[in-house]
Amino acid sequence: MSNINAKTYTATAPRKTAFLGLGVMGYPMAGHLARAGHQVTVYNRNAAKSAAWLKEFSDVPGCATADTPQQAAQGADIVFCCVGNDDDLRAVTLGADQGDGTRAAGGAFAGMGKGAIFVDHTTASASVARELHALAQAQGVQFIDAPVSGGQAGAQNGLLTVMCGGDAAAFEVVKPVAMAYARAVTLMGPVGAGQLTKMVNQICIAGLVQGLSEAIAFGQRAGLDMHQVLDVIGKGAAQSWQMDNRGPTMVQGKFDFGFAVDWMRKDLGLVLDEAHRNGARLPVTALVDQFYADVQQMGGGRWDTSSLIKRLK
Repeated sequence: MSNINAKTYTATAPRKTAFLGLGVMGYPMAGHLARAGHQVTVYNRNAAKSAAWLKEFSDVPGCATADTPQQAAQGADIVFCCVGNDDDLRAVTLGADQGDGTRAAGGAFAGMGKGAIFVDHTTASASVARELHALAQAQGVQFIDAPVSGGQAGAQNGLLTVMCGGDAAAFEVVKPVAMAYARAVTLMGPVGAGQLTKMVNQICIAGLVQGLSEAIAFGQRAGLDMHQVLDVIGKGAAQSWQMDNRGPTMVQGKFDFGFAVDWMRKDLGLVLDEAHRNGARLPVTALVDQFYADVQQMGGGRWDTSSLIKRLK
């Protein structure tokens, strides 16, 4: 069974690329790059995942695996990355932390030539984007922070929204390549702007999912047919992506899929740290973060974010 769904790709000049991190997002994103006609060398901390990816896309010329990020990045025009957090990102770019203030060899930056572009799809802090941008520039490499929205389904369908921060000329090189797995790739401003835009995205989702949870729980307690209710109000001002795509499964009590609560809490932690730095007031976001902590205490760390409704049952 394929991990990506069929898509019609816009013709663009083939590039030599690398993709670091083959999780639920990176695996299909790298697959779409390959199907779109680009050479792709993949690296994953768990080498078995790289081998599985190569087996699935073995019919595509130019696909390969590498033992280290540095090896994957050698000769690449663009190095894409999608890992877990700030520390994981530093490890794949600079080398693994040795615990004594030094880093092991093998980071991607060491393998990149002048003029190459590093594109980070990790949802990370704006500060680490600025930090790595400065280090990349010092060796003649461009760095673009490019977090995504659309979840696992968006990655599999090649329909992600990509929010970018960085140099405009580098962005124009990256955009047609990244469109292999995206419906929109947009430059939001200088380095860090992509991560800040993703934070706005997560703030919106947090409040919306809590409101939807309360609405469904209220309707169920009132004895309404909530599938019918969602169908009706989904045609009016209350409509949202969450209502259309998560409302029915919330009514059914199904949460074993989608964007995990653990990941959302990581993202909201980044949001709240940045708000503390820039002085923004986020009372509802902070409250919903604690509601997600309740879900984690219930054993729901890997449940979809729509599981907020479990607190209200």
